Order: sequence, then C-alpha cells, then structure tokens
Amino acid sequence: MNIEPIAVFHSPFRSKFGIPKQSGLVATLKGEIVFMPEYRHAHALRGLEAFDYLWLIWGFSANRHAASRLMVRPPRLGGNEKVGVFASRSPFRPNALGLSSVRIETIDWETKRGPVIHVLGADLMDGTPIYDIKPYITYADSHADARSGFVDEHQWTRLEVIISQEALDFLLSKGLDAARIDELRQVLEEDPRPQYQDNPDKIYGMPFAGIDVHFYVNGKRLTVLAQ
Repeated sequence: MNIEPIAVFHSPFRSKFGIPKQSGLVATLKGEIVFMPEYRHAHALRGLEAFDYLWLIWGFSANRHAASRLMVRPPRLGGNEKVGVFASRSPFRPNALGLSSVRIETIDWETKRGPVIHVLGADLMDGTPIYDIKPYITYADSHADARSGFVDEHQWTRLEVIISQEALDFLLSKGLDAARIDELRQVLEEDPRPQYQDNPDKIYGMPFAGIDVHFYVNGKRLTVLAQ
C-alpha cells in the first residue's frame, strides 16, 4: 500500500529536540493542520466542528535511518531498560507511523491555504506529514480503567523552570508573546533532554518558535538563559 500525505503540520518545533514525548502533555501548545491542494475543500471537513478531539496518523519524517530494532529504551524507564518495540511508543518503528490525539481549537474554513485546523497539545515537529485524520469518539476511544504497563509504575516528575526577568526580557525581545512563553515553560517542564544525560554543567539549545532557547538543568530545576 502506498500512502501520500493529506496535510502538513505546523508547530513551533523546527527539530525533534524538545517536542513533548506524548500528545496532550502540553495542553496549550498550538499547532495547525494545512491540507494538500487536492484536499483543500470545506466539504471534506463537514461535521468536524461538532468534535473536540482528533486522531492524527502521521509520519516520523525526521528519522533518517531505517528502524530495525525489536527492543527499545523508553524515556519513562530512564533510557536504560529495554522493552519490545510494540510495547512502546518509540518513534523508531518498522513503518515509522505516529498516532496522536489533539484538541480542536478552531477551524478556519476560508483561508488562502484552504480550510485550516488549529489544534492544541500536539507532539509533532514542524513540517510533519499527516496521512489521515479521524474524529475522537468517547464511547470507543476512551478507556478510563485501562492498565498502562510500565507507565503506571514509573511516574514522570516535571522540572521546576526558572525564567529570570533578564531571560524573560530576552524572550520578549525575540518576538515571543506571553502565551508562547507559557507554552515554552510547559515544554521545558517535561524535560526535553535525552534521559541518559544528567550533566549540570552542560548548556542545551532548543529551537522553539524561530529562536534558539538555551538552558541548563541542575537536579530538578531547569534555568533558562538570556542568550
């Protein structure tokens, strides 16, 4: 089966570094879905305005090498313990397909790019190809009492993010408004570092919304730098 993108996703992330590890973790993170020319028709979205959430089926387009691993190291397990690839949500998969649930913020029905869906909470990089969109329906898609394997046993602890007035002024001077800075804070709380790295002297750089954000982490505290 050959599949072609029906849309492209746009987000503040120009690289994989810093993207939330699951959809919904940063609930206010904005993104948009722009359709390919042949799908830029309002009737293809008719009825979608009655739903709150979508399923996106998309491609790990930034993974440049073939995924042949049968065992992977999930971040939730510290990047050290292995589980089977099909017992994980690793991006390194035999068919490089991703699945994310996102919230519909608004739908712009008439733009120069056709209908555009504005969504919240996505975990996709800018330019990610989307292969299909399906509405989220609670009676079939929600399982409140379901077990979640190793995820249930390893709770994720968010970092405390420190943005000094100097760092805040720097971010504002680069064009980030208060809403974007709040999104950035929530992204950083999820600890974007590879889980095997824990060097308090290392300065990390993360592209976000067109600027490079620099920070370091000491223990459970992440400090944003004014540079």
